[in-house]
Order: sequence, then structure tokens, then C-alpha cells
Amino acid sequence: MKQLPFLKMHAQGNDFVILDGRTKALPELDEELITAMTERRFGIGCDQLLVLLPDDECDAAMRIFNNDASEAGNCGNGLRCVGAMLLEESGADMVTIRLRDRSARIEKAEDGIRVHMGSAQITDNTGAHIDVNIGNEHRVFFEAVEEFPKDRNIEIVSGQIADEVYVDIIERGTGHTPSCGSGACATAVAVWQQDGHNRPQHIHMPGGMVTVSGSVDDICLQGPVSFVYAGKYRL
Repeated sequence: MKQLPFLKMHAQGNDFVILDGRTKALPELDEELITAMTERRFGIGCDQLLVLLPDDECDAAMRIFNNDASEAGNCGNGLRCVGAMLLEESGADMVTIRLRDRSARIEKAEDGIRVHMGSAQITDNTGAHIDVNIGNEHRVFFEAVEEFPKDRNIEIVSGQIADEVYVDIIERGTGHTPSCGSGACATAVAVWQQDGHNRPQHIHMPGGMVTVSGSVDDICLQGPVSFVYAGKYRL
């Protein structure tokens, strides 16, 4: 019986199964296999499946699959987890990872892993919500007075005291999750837009806190990550 090596990691409870296809060919990742691996009762269980592939310019390319097998364009927590893996593996001070529309730079920080996420674009602002594109689509609600769309990630600001922001998260293709790195970045961008500054924001999510700093043109996401276990999945 064939076995597929994997690594399980999480960042503030946002958990990932990581497959490494940089040097060895992976099996076809069709919907049936992805949903079987990511299912929590009958599979390994995770919010997202992260697939590493070789890249000519970066240390790796990364594809991101939600647990319903839909593909995502960005994942800040996944970048920090995979970045931590690559930093430990290489002993380097910095690594780069290619996504669909950008490359991200990851480095060690005093309290975990820092990823330079790149830029974001504000695509809508109604006052009640702000839409932010950071390689994937987010809607940040300051007032939940309308139906939540299903075609993007949702962040609901439940409290804000100075630069401490409290949010709940509903991820497209995954549902409620304790943490979302790109969602934390989108929330910070929305707060910067709403409040007219770009001070670092401490984003508190059900799974823990991360810090978002920089500006809308150069967003930095920082916080701890955790290795959980390595294993082999029987195909």
C-alpha cells in the first residue's frame, strides 16, 4: 500500500496538512483525495491542505486547498508554518515562497515567524464593511447588518480598544476557524482605512493573537507557529 508523507502544523489553531512535492512527485490531488485527507473524523483533518512545489526563483511554490477542495490564493498562517519548516530545514535567515499572484518573504522574529505578505487593495467601503483583496478576497464587518457573502472570507470585528482588535472568522470553503492570517491582515487594513492611520494592530482571534504592521503596500504578519506531528497517509 502506497504511503504519502505529510507534516501537520498550526498557527493559533488554524491547522494545515503540508505535502512536499519539491523533489518527489505527488499523486493526483483530486477532490476525492483532498476531502478525504482534510476530513476531521475519517482523515487527518485540517482547515487547509498546503502543497509545496519546486520554483525557479523562490525556495518553493505553494498551492492552497480548503477542506472542500476549492483552491485559495493566499494563506498568511500557512505561509508562516511552511516558512518555519523551510527555515528550520535550510538554516537560512530568510526564505521566499511563491503564491499564485505574488511571492512572500518569511523570516524568524522574536516571538515567532514574520511574513511579508505584499500589498492589499481595498475594493469596497460601505462603512458597515470594507472589502480587501490580499491575493484572496475578504470582507471585514464593523457592523453585521447584512447577509454574509459566501464567495469570500469573512472577518467580524467584535471589539476594538486602541490598537487591540477582536475578530471572529468564517473562511470560504472551510467555515468557522479559530484563526486566519490573511484575515488578520485584511482586518488591519480595514482598521487603517477606517481610523486613518497605519499603526501596528494586535489582532485577537479565538485561537490567539498576531501582530500586523507595515502599510497597505507592504503588510507584515507576525506570530508563533507550532509543529504538531509528521506522519504517512495510506493511499
